[in-house]
Amino acid sequence: MSKRSNPIKLFIADDHPAISLAVTHGLKAKAMEIVGRTLAPDEVMDSVQRLQPDVVVLDVRFGRETANTGLDVARKVRNAFADVGIVVYSQFDNVEIVQEAYRAGAQAFVPKSAPLEMLAQAIEQAHAKRIYLTPEIAQLLAMVKISGDRSPQAVLEERELEVFRYIAIGLTSNEIAEEMGMSPKTISNVRQAALEKLKVERPADITLLAVEHGLISPVPFTHAR
Repeated sequence: MSKRSNPIKLFIADDHPAISLAVTHGLKAKAMEIVGRTLAPDEVMDSVQRLQPDVVVLDVRFGRETANTGLDVARKVRNAFADVGIVVYSQFDNVEIVQEAYRAGAQAFVPKSAPLEMLAQAIEQAHAKRIYLTPEIAQLLAMVKISGDRSPQAVLEERELEVFRYIAIGLTSNEIAEEMGMSPKTISNVRQAALEKLKVERPADITLLAVEHGLISPVPFTHAR
């Protein structure tokens, strides 16, 4: 890694304290400055505003206290802080989550199984506004081009995907209509189209599919009114 006069300032969001601490110590040894850490994705935006890191390192899935995933946070960071680099660092590395990370604005996706040196390289590239692919991720994406992508993100239109996510966390058509400011009849039609495209019906299968593709957290979010 090249030497620099000013270390890259990092903010880390990961709900596993041991992993967050280990990464912090490892990256400090590579002359990077950790300006903050959080276990909760809902704290990231305020922290980025206050601490002004160069790069944010995000896990994908957090605990049951939030419906937000790291990919949701990545989109918000990208929209609000265009100059901040984003690295997604996760043990969940199926192809749909990887693709969605890059679509959300991340410059890099690094599996937690990768060496720390690879994470450091990804952070360097994100800081330089360059896309970084580990060999493992590059191979994964190449295979998708050959075999085709049937994930919800690839199959559904934008409105259908939003409705599908609401279905997966247990909302009814009337509740979704209220959330999206649309008529229940319209939502019902979009709901039917989305589920037909994905070939799922049972609530458990819908939730499992959403979790597998990084659309919601592993523990279903309970909608409170």
